[in-house]
Amino acid sequence: MDSASLSPADRVAPTWTESLGRKAGRVVGGPLGRHAQVGRQWFWTPLRVILLLAVLTLAAAWLFKAPCQVTYDTSSGPQLDWRNSKQYTAMCYTDIIPRYGVGDLAPDDAFPYKTGWVENRGTPQEKVRYMEYPVLTGVFQWINARAADGWATLAGFGWLPGGLLTVLYFNITTFWLAAAWLVTIWALVHLARRRVWDVALAAVSPLVFAHAFTNFDTLATALGTAGLLAWARRRPVLAGVLIGIGGATKLYPLFFLGPLLVLAWRAGKLPDAMRSVLAAALAWLAFNVPILLAYPDGWGEFFRLNSARPADPDSLYNALMYFTSWEGFDGHLAPGATPVVLNAVSLGLFLVACLLIGWLAMAAPTRPRVAQLCFLVVAAFLLTNKVWSPQYSLWLVPLAVLALPRWRLLLTWMIIDAAVWAPRMYYYLGTANKGLPEDWFLGAVLIRDAMVVLLCVLIVREILDPARDKVRTALAPRGEHPGGVDDPCGGLLDGARDRFVLPGVARWGQRTLALTRGALASRR
Repeated sequence: MDSASLSPADRVAPTWTESLGRKAGRVVGGPLGRHAQVGRQWFWTPLRVILLLAVLTLAAAWLFKAPCQVTYDTSSGPQLDWRNSKQYTAMCYTDIIPRYGVGDLAPDDAFPYKTGWVENRGTPQEKVRYMEYPVLTGVFQWINARAADGWATLAGFGWLPGGLLTVLYFNITTFWLAAAWLVTIWALVHLARRRVWDVALAAVSPLVFAHAFTNFDTLATALGTAGLLAWARRRPVLAGVLIGIGGATKLYPLFFLGPLLVLAWRAGKLPDAMRSVLAAALAWLAFNVPILLAYPDGWGEFFRLNSARPADPDSLYNALMYFTSWEGFDGHLAPGATPVVLNAVSLGLFLVACLLIGWLAMAAPTRPRVAQLCFLVVAAFLLTNKVWSPQYSLWLVPLAVLALPRWRLLLTWMIIDAAVWAPRMYYYLGTANKGLPEDWFLGAVLIRDAMVVLLCVLIVREILDPARDKVRTALAPRGEHPGGVDDPCGGLLDGARDRFVLPGVARWGQRTLALTRGALASRR
C-alpha cells in the first residue's frame, strides 16, 4: 500500500502530532478538526501541494544564484560579472557556471574523459586534467553544454532569446537539476505513506534553497530515492538498476546496498537483496566500462583526484589540524602529494562505522527500518570522509525525513547546515578582503557535524527502543505496541519474520519491550 491508496483518515496529520505543524497550521485556520471533511479536493492532493512547495523553493534557489549570472559589457563582448569576488560576497557561487569554461566542455569537438586540458602550464605542477566527475554526471554536463551551444545558434537567428553561453549552460543545467529534485520529492511522497506531510520538510528545506544548484547532486538523490521506492514496491531488480545508475552520477546511492543486504540477511531474504546488488553492479558497469575502455586516463581522473586531494577545509580532519596545530596523519605534504595515511584512516574509520551499524542492525530488538540504516551509513561516510562538499548535505535530506520525522529537530539541523554556506563564502573571500577568519568557518562546520551526530544518536535510540519511533507509532494499530509494526519502506522485508538475530542488544531490547507493554497495559 502506498500513499496514493490511503484514505485521508489513514494519514498522520502534522497539526496533531508536531508542535511546529500546529504553529504553521495557524496560518490556514488552525489544526485539522476531528470531524473535518478531507480528501474531497480533486486537484490539490498532498502530492501536488508538496510538489508546489518544492517548485517554489527551487525558484527561490535559482534566484539565490542569480547574482552570479549578471554580465557586463567589455570591448570583447559581454563577460560574467564576478569582479571583486562577487561570487563570495553575494554568496551565489556555484560549481556549474565555471564548469562550462574548462577544456572538456566548451570546445565543439570536446568530449568528457577524452578531451583534457593542461593545468598550471609552465610550472612544476603542470599536468593534464580530465573530467573529474563520475561518468553520468560528466556526460550530463556535456549534453547540457551542447544544448547551450544549440540555443545560442538559434538565438543568433533571432528564434530564441540570447545570452552569454555560460549563463545559458547554467540555466539549462538547473532546469534538469530542478526536475531531478522534483522526482526525489515524488518518490519520497510514496515512500512516506501515512506520514506523507513529512515530505514537506524536504520540499521547503533550506538545504535545497542553498545547494540545489551548487553542484549536480540532485541527480543522485533522484535515482537513489527512486531506487528505494522500487525496493519498497518489492521490485529488487529495478531497485538495483536505479541505485547502480545513481552510483554512476555520485557514489552516494551505492551506500544503500549495505543496509539492504544486512536487513535482508536478518529477515531471511538475502537472495532478494543479492539480486539488487547484482543489478546495481551491472547497471554501474554498463555506463562505466565503455568509458573505461575507450578513455582509461579520463575515466580514472575522478578516482585519482579524490585519492590525491588533502583534507578539505570543511572536514573534521582539517578542523582538528587547525584547532590543535597538528600537521595531520601524513605531516607536511608537497604540492600534489597523495595523503596515503589520511586516505587509509578515513576508509578504515568508515568501514568500522559500517561494521558497528551492521552489528546494530543484526542485534537490535526489532529489525531497523531501511531508511534508518541508510541515514546512519551515509552520515558515517560524511563524518569520516576527508571531503564534505556543502552540497553533500542534500544526500541526507530525503533519508532524514524518512528516518527521523521530527519537524522541529530536522528544520533546526537544515537551517544550521545551510547557514554554514555564509561563513564558508566569507572565509574564501579572505581576511585581506574583509572576509571571515578560519575560526568562524570551522566553528560552524563543527556545529553542523554535531547536529548530524545528534540525529544519528536519536536514530540509534529509536532502533533500540522502537516505542520512540514516530513512523512505527503512526503505523501501530490502536492498543498494540509500536515495536510490532514493520517498515513502510521495507518492501520484501515488510512483515517478514527474523531468521537470524545476534544476541546481546536483542535480549535487552526484549526486556524493554516487555516493560513498555506493561506500562501501556497499566494505562488502559
